[in-house]
Amino acid sequence: MNLTAKSFALAPALVLVYAVISLLDRLDGTHGPGLAWTAGHLAFLAALALFVPLVLELARRAPNRRAGGAIAAFALVGVAAGAAQFVIDVVVGFAAADRAGMGVLFDRIQAVPGVEPVIYTVVPTFFYIGLAVLVTMQAAAGRVGWWSPALVVVGVAVVAVNRDLLLLSAVLNLVGLAPLGWRPGPARF
Repeated sequence: MNLTAKSFALAPALVLVYAVISLLDRLDGTHGPGLAWTAGHLAFLAALALFVPLVLELARRAPNRRAGGAIAAFALVGVAAGAAQFVIDVVVGFAAADRAGMGVLFDRIQAVPGVEPVIYTVVPTFFYIGLAVLVTMQAAAGRVGWWSPALVVVGVAVVAVNRDLLLLSAVLNLVGLAPLGWRPGPARF
């Protein structure tokens, strides 16, 4: 099994690692900076890196390759925005002495025109939308059951409702995506 096939399980598993570390980091009443903050964010960055071959593979398997490619490009723009967000988070975690200092740095960064929608709110959602559509295309082609895109969509939705549900989201995405890594896509010509 190659890295692309493994990414269907590893990417959501690393999001799960981030979610667990994030919960543990909050046990003392704060979230960052420190080892847990950095380790969690690096796990999420690794997950985002693994989502790249996953998205590209879903596009390759799409019944309509042109539509799959366009949706993958849309999703990968979201991955890039998410990666930028997590890199900023890691840098801020290193630069600040405490949570209050992090808040000051985040306020400065987010005050830059365009940063909020491009890095934090709007553009990162492109990844989740694109991923849900690509998985739905696989179900429509009969390559995975209807439950797979349903789990991915619910996984995305629960985090949109409450970020504290990231652990649940990661589990739903792991169960929804992993079977796609076990099944080969259509033959390449």
